[in-house]
Amino acid sequence: MAATLKANNTYIFPDDISSSDFSSDFVWGSATSAYQIEGAAFEGGRQPSIWDAFCLKNPGAIDNGDNGNKAINAYYKTKEDVQMMKKMGLKAYRFSISWSRLLPGGKASMGINQEGVDYYNNLINELIENGITPYATLFHWDLPNALEEDYMGFLSELVVLDFVDYAEFCFWEFGDRVKHWITLNEPYTFAAMGYAYGTMAPGRGGGDTETQQAVLASGNNLGTRNRARAFNNKEAGNPATEPYTVAHNLLLCHANTVRLYRDRFKESQGGVIGITLNTQFYEPLDPTSQDDKDAANRGIDFIFGWFMNPIFNGKYPQSMIDNVTDGRLPEFTDKQIELLTGSFDFLGLNYYTAQYATTAAPTDVVSYLTDSKVHQQPDDLNGVPIGPQGGVYWFYSYPLGLYKSLMQIKSEYGDPTIYITENGWPDANNNDLKLEEARVDEKRVNYYNTHLQSLRDAIRDGSKVVGYFAWSLMDNFEWASGYSVRFGLFYIDYAHGKYTRYPKTSAIWFMRFLNAKKAIEINKAS
Repeated sequence: MAATLKANNTYIFPDDISSSDFSSDFVWGSATSAYQIEGAAFEGGRQPSIWDAFCLKNPGAIDNGDNGNKAINAYYKTKEDVQMMKKMGLKAYRFSISWSRLLPGGKASMGINQEGVDYYNNLINELIENGITPYATLFHWDLPNALEEDYMGFLSELVVLDFVDYAEFCFWEFGDRVKHWITLNEPYTFAAMGYAYGTMAPGRGGGDTETQQAVLASGNNLGTRNRARAFNNKEAGNPATEPYTVAHNLLLCHANTVRLYRDRFKESQGGVIGITLNTQFYEPLDPTSQDDKDAANRGIDFIFGWFMNPIFNGKYPQSMIDNVTDGRLPEFTDKQIELLTGSFDFLGLNYYTAQYATTAAPTDVVSYLTDSKVHQQPDDLNGVPIGPQGGVYWFYSYPLGLYKSLMQIKSEYGDPTIYITENGWPDANNNDLKLEEARVDEKRVNYYNTHLQSLRDAIRDGSKVVGYFAWSLMDNFEWASGYSVRFGLFYIDYAHGKYTRYPKTSAIWFMRFLNAKKAIEINKAS
């Protein structure tokens, strides 16, 4: 249901959802990540992460040559940002910790940056003092570049010991106040985009133009269909093997960290620990075709099941075992299977979009990009998009996909406790809009409204979702899209160098939503 512009220049939005439709103890929050918002990249004792190195070495890989050097200056705006959350009525905040801000060399033995420790202590204390519960993510893709240079980061099993040591430091320093820990954010995105597509740090595996075109022609492209690569890294990496090696090591980092927390910290600190995985829902292109149904299931397996299966039962999905040939899919030892199985107190789920799936055309290219044998497309057999397109090429709104994803997880993965740790709408940045125009984000309000209805329905039908975090609190550095895309509830003024925050219509809608008021009327010029 769309918002309506009334004669008196106000918008009235749908009144069919509010926080009163959820349990009184349901957790409402917003989410960010360190590299996307903090800035102060070379200040306060911080050393480069792989994202700093990636942006510096490959400026053509980021829209407009953007980087996170200043991001949105959140490093210096802690009090202001916490007050924004408080005013909205948010009760939780999901943030990530910058590994290289705490341990500049990646290892505690190489020195601890006390200024970084103080920064996160101040953030956590500020949140708690204002009645906002901190949810901390240990790894949101920003590995210290020192470890990348030392032993190639997540391509080496050596990363597991260093990750666990870093996690132990965080538990020791912050665990007396942080009671909700997330080990990894979207390991799929890190492994696939960083080591298969090559569009994100550390930028390995994309291959030369001929290989890219072969992948596109076959239709095997689960994550970035039709994206034109801005640079060529044909000398770097192997997309046939490296994504699987990296994913394997990410899973071992997760499982060993959970074991550490449960063995040494959980009882005394009273917290819980989980992981955040992302999913993209696939509908069969032809709903009467078993082949298309199988393709849709493979598509989900090669994104979500790749990590969910191992932490649930210690095994990769059968569809991956069957399709990743020539011994390229690593195997878990018996000890690792035991370590992985059940290694989460809760599941964080990031959901944004959906596509249609059918079997891809055959290809001789051996790569993660082709192993799934899935061709995805946004349009159905009649050429009708699966939903409204957002401000980035890959994004189509499909609320039913959230409901179906949650029902599938309930039935196939033991009915876990779930937080929706990211969900939100992207607008393309438009510098021609005046501030008062740019802050009116009707499409984002409609996105939240419809997806929260699907979430409500999933909970009604038995899904154990206990919290929801909107992505994102503020516009920020959106990885390969730089600042060309805006996901925020708050508008960031990049133009004048002060990074002033302004509430969008969606922020005001959320404020009223959290106050259990269903109808909303907002003056366009406010």
